[in-house]
Amino acid sequence: MVKYTLRRLLQAIPTFFGITLLTYMLMLAAPGDPVSLLTFGPSTTQAQRDALAAKLGVNDPAVIQYLRWLTGDDWMRRDTDGDGLSDQCIILACDADGDGVNEQPGDRRGIIRGDFGRSFTKPRNVVDMILERVPATFELGFISLAVGVLVGVPIGILAAVRRGSWFDSVTRIGAVVFSSIPIFWLGLILILLFGRVLFPDVSPNPFMMGGQCPPVLVGGCPPIQGRLVYLVLPVFVLASQGVAVFSRYMRASMLDVMQQDYMRTAYSKGLSGRTTWFKHGARNALIPIATFLGPSITGVLGGAVLTETIFSWPGLGRLGFESVVQQDFPVVMAFVIIGSLATILGYLLSDILYALIDPRIRFN
Repeated sequence: MVKYTLRRLLQAIPTFFGITLLTYMLMLAAPGDPVSLLTFGPSTTQAQRDALAAKLGVNDPAVIQYLRWLTGDDWMRRDTDGDGLSDQCIILACDADGDGVNEQPGDRRGIIRGDFGRSFTKPRNVVDMILERVPATFELGFISLAVGVLVGVPIGILAAVRRGSWFDSVTRIGAVVFSSIPIFWLGLILILLFGRVLFPDVSPNPFMMGGQCPPVLVGGCPPIQGRLVYLVLPVFVLASQGVAVFSRYMRASMLDVMQQDYMRTAYSKGLSGRTTWFKHGARNALIPIATFLGPSITGVLGGAVLTETIFSWPGLGRLGFESVVQQDFPVVMAFVIIGSLATILGYLLSDILYALIDPRIRFN
């Protein structure tokens, strides 16, 4: 298993760089540019636009922009003020105080050294912007994923055991309905239903419509047990599709497992139905679930864009949506890196889950 994991990680290196190159070229080919958005106004002169473009580095050739984003610009010269002269320092040539740190404001170390640069629209470091949103995304994402697994898997097992019953029919119809409903539509309907129809005159509303906590609080949000009302609706929206998918996959897998000889042997030995279903059958039926459970776990890092936007949840998904609209390239590309790493690690995690669920599976 260790050799297999190391081999997969080595194979992921060219895949990662290929993803970065492709997505960066697609971003550069997108219509519009950040300079036009930042300098939108009749009073802005062309000289000011050119100076801003030089400062952001968006007027350089595409290859130079990609290399600077990937490896940093502390090793190259660059025109940062638009005067036609390359005034960017080389390595430590601008170390004025001898502390080993380059004081040139435009210097950055590149993503392969953990530096995603600064946002175009906000005077902040991209890493700091992402780190402050990670707790909110983890909170919403992992709770929704846990609800989807803990509710969807037992429903799938019971639907398979009671095949053809009213429970099987209801869960099958419910899974199709919730798989088909768009997330943005479901979120808006819940806000309308609980905000305007069921509790129009109740203050405070037992189901809060947006945000992570009351905005008037000083010192940050309270612990999670003090703001559960803010989690109910967004968790329901995210978990509904998870429950639908996990239940249908688990039902189909469980039906196949129940036809195996070892299940009939367990019944013939006098084991109870509950022991046979959950101890002997469910473990083997979980193998197909591991196929998309790994990417689902790491996919939490990307945030739920639509859900966080609809419910004003201060997570990574909402930040990513705002960055795409504003063409904030450094933030957008940081999300690309997060998404690509999450996908690569997610499929690796699925393979590891195979071996944990079924001891017969070994990777040699």
